[in-house]
Amino acid sequence: MPTKRLPELIDLERLIAQGGTHLDTSVACTVAAGGQQLPVYVIKMGNPDPRAPALGFFGGIHGLERIGTHVILAFLQGLIARLRWDHALQDQLANIRLVFMPLVNPGGMWNDTRCNPQGVDLMRNSPVQASERVPFMLGGQRTSPRLPWYRGAFGAPMEAESRALCELVEQELLPRDFSMALDCHSGFGLRDRIWFPHAHTSTPIAHLAEISALEELFSESYPHHNYVFEPQSRQYRTHGDLWDHLYLHAARHEERVFLPLTLEMGSWLWVKKNPRQMFSRRGIFNPTAAHRLQRVLRSHLVWFEFLMRAAGAHARWLPPHDRRGHHRARALERWYGPVPR
Repeated sequence: MPTKRLPELIDLERLIAQGGTHLDTSVACTVAAGGQQLPVYVIKMGNPDPRAPALGFFGGIHGLERIGTHVILAFLQGLIARLRWDHALQDQLANIRLVFMPLVNPGGMWNDTRCNPQGVDLMRNSPVQASERVPFMLGGQRTSPRLPWYRGAFGAPMEAESRALCELVEQELLPRDFSMALDCHSGFGLRDRIWFPHAHTSTPIAHLAEISALEELFSESYPHHNYVFEPQSRQYRTHGDLWDHLYLHAARHEERVFLPLTLEMGSWLWVKKNPRQMFSRRGIFNPTAAHRLQRVLRSHLVWFEFLMRAAGAHARWLPPHDRRGHHRARALERWYGPVPR
């Protein structure tokens, strides 16, 4: 069986079986790894009406960052279990569309690599070219797939996994009046961060006011949260970011709002608490102690649930035209000043 060496894929297929007719499941593409063809699954649930708001969850873009897939699977497991009895959840799903791609890069996860089996870093794989200086190597390179952060050959089409993600977003999220996406990663910093575009430039996005309103809503609703909200460019800039690519495409339609977000889990804290993890490739990106893993899986459920509620109630918190200037000014002052030490 192709899934014997990949527990995450086994767990995902088990959840698909449990969800049954509540889920609309398909295979976006397959990826060759270890002599097998591994599926990239897409799961959809909720209201398919294109007028309904939508929210997408994505994980496993980097094969070493298994915790992103684990967090999404934990959330999905809870939704499936609650569908049997939770009338409030059923009512909520009658008004929104949810899409999941929990394991975008099964070949990389199979091989225990950040990149896909072709050596391409999927988060450096879009055609977006940074307009400002990027960190050497980290910002993306085209020299060799044997080196990290390889973008792919110049002029080559995007990798199958990248295309599958983009096609799902373009079909299910971008045509709607309001949509959000959350992409789950790990491997940076001591704090859990919520990043938003841009990654290719420090220029603020067109929907900065909406991002500011969303952050304010969350902070007022959950004042003791521990997330750091900021544009990714505040930490570093890159070529080829998939979410920049999709956001720039969506921003052509001024009447629509698409807010792509990244949950960047602060894995350096896990290493700090258990320095032996430094000697494991997985340990740098994932909690290894069982109690810490359980804590991480629990800790983000509030954020996921909040995004569902915020998507369904977006008309109640999106800033009206006469308040967008206020939110934008607040965001510029907060996020585009000097980089903190």
